[in-house]
Amino acid sequence: MIEPNMATMLGYIMTDATIEKSKLQSMLSKACNRSFNSISIDGDESTSDTVVAIASGLKELSSEDEFQSALFEVTQGLSADLVRNGEGTGHVIRVNINNFPGSEYDARRMGRHLVNSPLVKCAISGNDPNTGRIAGAIGSFMGKFFPDESVSDMSLTLGGRTIFNNGKFVLEGDAVEKELSGHMAEAQLGEHDDFPKHQKFVEIGVDFGGSGADVTVLGSNLTKEYVAVNADYRS
Repeated sequence: MIEPNMATMLGYIMTDATIEKSKLQSMLSKACNRSFNSISIDGDESTSDTVVAIASGLKELSSEDEFQSALFEVTQGLSADLVRNGEGTGHVIRVNINNFPGSEYDARRMGRHLVNSPLVKCAISGNDPNTGRIAGAIGSFMGKFFPDESVSDMSLTLGGRTIFNNGKFVLEGDAVEKELSGHMAEAQLGEHDDFPKHQKFVEIGVDFGGSGADVTVLGSNLTKEYVAVNADYRS
């Protein structure tokens, strides 16, 4: 049960920096939006969700920019580990969204809609580069929530290779299929491993062209182990 806002997680960050409470709260909120509020395992929430930053005030803060960067690094690393250590996680999906025609909040919503799509999750679980499922998930979100926005300039990439551009799929034969499937296989984790054996991602890029919001969202695939863990949760 991992989804922003009520995400089944407790996070505590401690620093010796001297910083005003309101400033620390503002910096932490920015960091959480780029990290803990940009992940989803399954779209389900619980009543346990807290991130706290505590400052002792023992050391003078030399640079607010450096401190903010450090907060970004810590929170993004922890949030990625949450996804990577999810129940039965076999792949971690990283969606980079550029030039979204709306706010960062809505761009994150679209990213979570994509990584929470059961069809996308299952395709990635099978190392199947089903590009239509990726485009379909994006199209369903845009059609519901941004029906007046044009997607004519949108391009999609998978593993760094362009799979959709100029309003049509870029299909280049079996060799490319194998390349894309290999990209997924290389990022695969063991469903039953005691700990993640690497920190690789299935990389999906969504660029709407023009100008707009840029965000990164992390998600995971759907595996038999995830179903087994949650099916046997009480029995």
